[in-house]
Amino acid sequence: MRDFRWTVLLLGAWLPSLLASPVRAAQPYAERVRETVLPNGLKVLLLEEHKAPVAVFQVWYRVGSRNEQLGKTGLSHLLEHLMFKGTAKVGPEEYSKIIQRNGGNDNAFTADDGTTYFATMASDRLGVVVDLEADRMQNLAFNDDHFTPEHQVVIEERRLRTDDNPTSALFELLSAVAFTAHPYQWPVIGWMSDLKQATREDALAYYRTYYTPANAFIVCAGDFSTPELQAMIERAFAPIPNGSPPPPVRAVEPPQEGERRTVLRREAQLPFIAMGFHVPNLHGKDAAALEVLGAVMSGGKSARLYRHLVYEKRLGRDVGTSYELTSVDPSVFLVYGQPLPGRSVETLHKELLAEIDALQRHPVSAHELAKAKNGLQASFILAQDSLFYQALLVGQYELAGDWHLIDNYIPSILAVTAEDVRQAAASYLTPRNRTVAVLDPLPATPGQGAPAAAAPHGMVH
Repeated sequence: MRDFRWTVLLLGAWLPSLLASPVRAAQPYAERVRETVLPNGLKVLLLEEHKAPVAVFQVWYRVGSRNEQLGKTGLSHLLEHLMFKGTAKVGPEEYSKIIQRNGGNDNAFTADDGTTYFATMASDRLGVVVDLEADRMQNLAFNDDHFTPEHQVVIEERRLRTDDNPTSALFELLSAVAFTAHPYQWPVIGWMSDLKQATREDALAYYRTYYTPANAFIVCAGDFSTPELQAMIERAFAPIPNGSPPPPVRAVEPPQEGERRTVLRREAQLPFIAMGFHVPNLHGKDAAALEVLGAVMSGGKSARLYRHLVYEKRLGRDVGTSYELTSVDPSVFLVYGQPLPGRSVETLHKELLAEIDALQRHPVSAHELAKAKNGLQASFILAQDSLFYQALLVGQYELAGDWHLIDNYIPSILAVTAEDVRQAAASYLTPRNRTVAVLDPLPATPGQGAPAAAAPHGMVH
């Protein structure tokens, strides 16, 4: 899939913050988050949670692959790696060592729409990460000796995670065909040809353009005093001068006017099929209906696709859907599957289309609708156990437009009707709006096994 890493972050990044106890589901985020904006434009979002002496500190930059241009794709992710190469005060790779010496852990991830750096640690050590992040927001420094090996690490990362992973390569191809005008067409890690020609000067120029206070925001959730932490953040970040506004992304994907098809021929154990349909994001009126549609189709092993195609008809090894509610710009609704050995991808494709057709023709039952809604609501509420997830959710929605919209999620889901789901399927999952990508396996090279067609995963530093 298109590096949808907001929803596929490695579980290990969440574990330290799972120490926090559940919050009350009825307590709106609007009542729990304090928002301030520093004079230099840096937004600060603080969420006090006193259930454990732990805090999660995140710095979000409004720059991802969406902000790149052809010929220089992959710079956002490359810069994420280089942000750990130090400043005049902090040596290369010392950032993580300092966090670890203070009992914490840290990581980072890059996505289509943003780049996020985070640390989880005892709340009485928050001053450490505040100072480190303020320092590297304005003082990043790396020479060719630092750039060259990290550059090679990223090139190898692309080779291992995409070039040598046939399913990842298929989803990358699907995006390249589905988007003709919008930068969602290229992968977060960048095209290999662009990565190979990236320079230290490219990365530094990108840093100076996008890593400014007004193009960033801070999210912190955990056990702290808001006035005290706010004062600490202001002391560290307020002196940073704001740069010029970065260039806006003006690209708009035109409506698709007919089915597009593409085939990837790679060494692989099994074929794979993926379909992408252009859909609105959370700002569209059908967003909640699309969320529920996704849950009806693939919200667990009792959902339609798995129950019908894997369990009953024994056609698929894996089937599913994916919808990016909080993408900054409209993205695609994915429907995908992998046939069992001995079953054809053509038959699986036909059956996936039949499932879509049934959803377009007939409203789902009251039981099925309630089950999908309950699953979405339970997942949302239970995830509040994690401080990391609470901060991540605030960041996702802020990046997508406004963190206050979090409180609309459950009410909007509960308001969806069976007819809303049918209309969403009928309006968006159409042949005219469809891009189909098929992995056609080639036999393995003698002496080597074919790569497993595993689902792709997000890139975490």
